[in-house]
This record gives sequence, C-alpha cells and structure tokens, in this order.
Amino acid sequence: MASIFVLEDEENIRELVYYALKSDGYKVTTFGESRQFWKHMRLEKPSLILLDLMLPGESGFDILAALKQSKDTESIPVVILTAIRDSLKSIEGLDSGADDYITKPFCVDELLARIRAVLRRTASPNSKEGTSLALGDIVLDTQTRIVWTENTEVILTYLEFELLYCLLQHKNLVMSRDQLLDLVWKPGDDGGPADRNVDMQIRALRKKLGGCGDMIKTVRGVGYKISI
Repeated sequence: MASIFVLEDEENIRELVYYALKSDGYKVTTFGESRQFWKHMRLEKPSLILLDLMLPGESGFDILAALKQSKDTESIPVVILTAIRDSLKSIEGLDSGADDYITKPFCVDELLARIRAVLRRTASPNSKEGTSLALGDIVLDTQTRIVWTENTEVILTYLEFELLYCLLQHKNLVMSRDQLLDLVWKPGDDGGPADRNVDMQIRALRKKLGGCGDMIKTVRGVGYKISI
C-alpha cells in the first residue's frame, strides 16, 4: 500500500484530501505545519508527498529544497498543492524538483489521477519487484494501486481493486461469496455485506476489465475464481 504524506495548513482541504486518498486505498498521514512533518519524516519515508506552498513558518519551497538536497529524501516524489495561480511560481516548483502541481480549488478525481500518474512515473523497476500480481494480460500493482489489462490502465473503485486483488491472490481457486465478504468488505463499505453486493461488484469488475473480464469465472452454487 502506497503511503502519502499531506502537508497542508487549511484544515478543510486537509480533511478533504485525507478522505479522498483513503477511499482510493492509500495510507495517509496529514500535517498542518512543518515541525510535525519533519519529525515524522525521521520515522517513516512515504511513497509520495503532497505539499502546500503557502505554509506558516517554513514555506513549501523551503521544504521542497530541503527534501531534494538530502540523499535520504531526494527520490521521494512531491506533488505541489497550491492556491498560487502564477505560472512562474508553478514552473519554479517544478524546476526545484516537484513532480507535478495542482492548483486550488481542484477536482478530487483529477487529484487522484495525478497522484496515480506520478506514482507510476516515478516507480523504479526494483521497487515493483514483489508488488505486482499478474495473470494473463492482467497486471495489478499493490504499491501504486494501478491495474493494467493488455498494457492499458484500468481505473477501479476501492472495492473493485480489493476484489480483484483477493481473486488474484487465490488464482485458480474457487472463492465462496462468504469468503469474499470476509476478506474484501469492511464495516461501513457502500452497500453493506450481502451476496448480491458481491455479484454486483463482480459484474462491474468484469465490464471494466474488458476482454480480460472472462477470466473471472462463476462457479454455480459456490462463488467465483479467476483463471486463464
């Protein structure tokens, strides 16, 4: 699971970003100022940092410069989140080592797409070892939570991703609906746990996988399995 640090001083934006990223399956840690951010950086290195430029005390530009000057943090991708609409400032951020920038107000779907793109773009070949599950033309990356079919990226919801991940972990094995409910669904998930919900999610997943959707097979009276 990719870990994302969010450094943003506006509480309403911080909460919005937190819940959006959590719903997309990321581990998220948020900070309202730089002191706690740096303290946590000594304990854990995230997969990506979402950084506001206009912060109290230490500015986002100063933080970005410090990150890129340290060998321990220079390779961590940084996405700038800013209300500054000056294109020269955005260029300055990119020239300073940021991987992308998003201006406020922003669309949540665009934010998530940009983060997925940066994680995909910055992932090294070695970092993907042991993080991917594959079967036929389906490839699922557990680190970036990105799925490809026939080299085309497929956008899945949180539950669809978890369902596909569960099936790929048990490929060629029949999974009952009860097993899928226990492994994939959590209290509070949309729709609530029910056999019919599993069937609906399977149908949606098959459709999104296109020609690879036929790999998810129905075993009458039992459940589902994924196989070639």
